[in-house]
Amino acid sequence: MDIYIKPNKKVSISQRSKIYVEDIADISAPDNLKKKIKRIKIMEIKEKIKKNYLISVIDIINAIDKALPGHTINNVGEIDTIIEYSPQPEKENVFIRIIKIFFVVLVLFTGSSTAIMSFHSDAQMSTVFENYYYIFFNEKIENPIMINLPYSLGLAVGIIVFFNHFSGKKLTNDPTPIEVEMTVYESEVTDNIIDTLNSKNGKNGGESNGST
Repeated sequence: MDIYIKPNKKVSISQRSKIYVEDIADISAPDNLKKKIKRIKIMEIKEKIKKNYLISVIDIINAIDKALPGHTINNVGEIDTIIEYSPQPEKENVFIRIIKIFFVVLVLFTGSSTAIMSFHSDAQMSTVFENYYYIFFNEKIENPIMINLPYSLGLAVGIIVFFNHFSGKKLTNDPTPIEVEMTVYESEVTDNIIDTLNSKNGKNGGESNGST
């Protein structure tokens, strides 16, 4: 009988040391068989400290085959799974969170405003606007409000549309550029952890479970 498993790339486990198939993978199989597969133990964490552990799909297949021999096991998910283990759930400090948000907002605001002003200075936008005003109205004037004002409003609207957020709400269902970058960053971090753990396993003689 065919069994299909879809391991996740990363899972978080806390307050318990035994890791079962259901913790790290989705399973497709007949109901009576699925219940047994879910409770098959993959590993038991001995150290009560915060660590990352690596489980290969081979470990999952071997555990299932050992507990329920005679079935064909098909992997339709990830090859390696990272387990972020913590002996106790992490408590979020609200004050620290507010400080972090304030710091990030300050850095982003300062950095973006500096970048915009530097661009305008390098491109001599004020001179460009003055030339536009002279072309249309045949008059030399410094910092023409008639052009500066709509340009400033258009810049603000462009930033809002680009980041797809206004007043805490998304304008469309599309992911924002920051969400895309965070997803890429998290994926690259996870891949790096997997590569590091695989490298350590290789150096340690190819152990089935790695930690860092």
